[in-house]
Amino acid sequence: MGSSLGYLINLREESETDSEESDVSGSDGDDTSWISWFCNLRGNEFFCEVDDEYIQDDFNLCGLSSQVPYYEYALDLILDVESSHGDMFTEEQNELVESAAEMLYGLIHVRYILTSKGMSAMLDKYKNYDFGRCPRVYCCGQPCLPVGQSDIPRSSTVKIFCPKCEDIYYPRSKYQGNIDGAYFGTTFPHLFLMTYGHLKPQKASQNYVPRIFGFKIHRP
Repeated sequence: MGSSLGYLINLREESETDSEESDVSGSDGDDTSWISWFCNLRGNEFFCEVDDEYIQDDFNLCGLSSQVPYYEYALDLILDVESSHGDMFTEEQNELVESAAEMLYGLIHVRYILTSKGMSAMLDKYKNYDFGRCPRVYCCGQPCLPVGQSDIPRSSTVKIFCPKCEDIYYPRSKYQGNIDGAYFGTTFPHLFLMTYGHLKPQKASQNYVPRIFGFKIHRP
């Protein structure tokens, strides 16, 4: 993906600028972390920011090194750790590292949002309608939650789950619709509603009734 490449290019330019202006205090340089930058990209609104402390705990990353190529380099990129691999690798390899970082973050994210801190971060986004509203008329704009149809990466894209009609829909944004559903998983919305039971709405009771000239259509 080219998104992380843009981040690295900006990072290198800022690094060069900082070295030239190292004697200037109170610089206006952009100190945005990779995680903040990634979560603020257009289409990534469903992601919350995972705490550095969570990522730095090897226990939380168990099993991911075998799923992600260039794992160590990708992890360094996510945590903004200075690395010289950019000088050693070809442009194509750097792009692979950047793509791996996005995949690794997604696989960390799906674990993080099942923790109390992660749920709290997603709660804020839910209250802000960051995940969108149910398009079904009788759900009256019910806020939705992101969900995956599979926990296996690259199986399907993310969908939104409506707690009221308990059905899933495509996100309205085509950018959000390209996100891997495995980065949110099959468990999250249901565990979220169990954790915050007061947010679970009454199930939708009203359904659309097809009519012809005012008469209900007979269903065989």
